[in-house]
Amino acid sequence: MTLRIATRDDTAELWRVRYAVTENTLTPGRISDAELHAYLETYGRGWVVELSPHPNLKIAGFAIGDARDGHIWAMFVDPALHGQGYGRQLHEVMVDWLFSLGHTRLDLGTEPGSRAEAFYRRAGWTPTGDAPDAYGDRPFELRIEHWKRHA
Repeated sequence: MTLRIATRDDTAELWRVRYAVTENTLTPGRISDAELHAYLETYGRGWVVELSPHPNLKIAGFAIGDARDGHIWAMFVDPALHGQGYGRQLHEVMVDWLFSLGHTRLDLGTEPGSRAEAFYRRAGWTPTGDAPDAYGDRPFELRIEHWKRHA
């Protein structure tokens, strides 16, 4: 297993993982390759957990953060590989990186009642109290002072 920075060469595997999830689903085509690449190369940075060698899968999961505002744009693990710590590794590297850029508050949205919501709550994220967004996602925040206490 290797944790590394994602590149546009990972595009097909990122989409494979993204469309494999059963919660926080995404309609194919709603986000273009160009938008994905912009988040990887211009707006922020992404990481992947690469499985090597694995006969059927190359990437276990990925995370992408927006350097401009500290927004977690995406974080997904292949459902067949849940519970193996890949999400935690991706989360920690992404959060550490975003805070290292000088952000003091990070934000994200996730499906209410999902496994992801439970994961983020365990990691110290708290709901902001704002209404769900246009996609029905509940907004959460993580403040640096809370991360330092619980990391």
